[in-house]
Amino acid sequence: MVYNTGYITVLIGAIGVVLILIVLGDAFETIVLPRRVTRPMSLARQFYRYTWLSWSAGVRSIFSGRRQEALLSWYGSLSLLLLLILWATCLVIGFGLVHWASGSIIKTQYEPVDFGTYLYLSGTTFFTLGLGDVVPATTFGRALISFEAGMGFGFLALVIGYLPVLNQSFSRREVTISLLDERAGSPPYCR
Repeated sequence: MVYNTGYITVLIGAIGVVLILIVLGDAFETIVLPRRVTRPMSLARQFYRYTWLSWSAGVRSIFSGRRQEALLSWYGSLSLLLLLILWATCLVIGFGLVHWASGSIIKTQYEPVDFGTYLYLSGTTFFTLGLGDVVPATTFGRALISFEAGMGFGFLALVIGYLPVLNQSFSRREVTISLLDERAGSPPYCR
């Protein structure tokens, strides 16, 4: 069966745009909104649900006692960093799909130009590296690069600005847990 490549290209571009919108919406609801998100389907919610099940099952099957408690307590901070990495990766892939689907002719020293080249262009743009070895040659491609660079800069600034707030929140949680442990008469966490 032969498919029209025009429809496939539009579908790939649409998938890229949807992926970008999902991640940006999820990051906005998780980081910026001051209230709890009530949507049942959320990328962050699914991420935490499945990674917690994997993390807790793995730790409980290997370790026991204080070591188990210590490793389970690492999950919060580690999972947050992994969520940020997941969001950034999905944004880079989404923008890479849009770049590839747009068909913007790329000036590069590498041949042939494939999806990996567009993904590389997207990654260097999102993290504002701007190496210049791969550049778009069309107006739409240049506009998309500018938009992605601004989006990457804003996303990374938001994440960096949010990390101290999270650290304070985790510190308050640890104080509360320590006070509860003391009242219950159980030994403090092994650090």
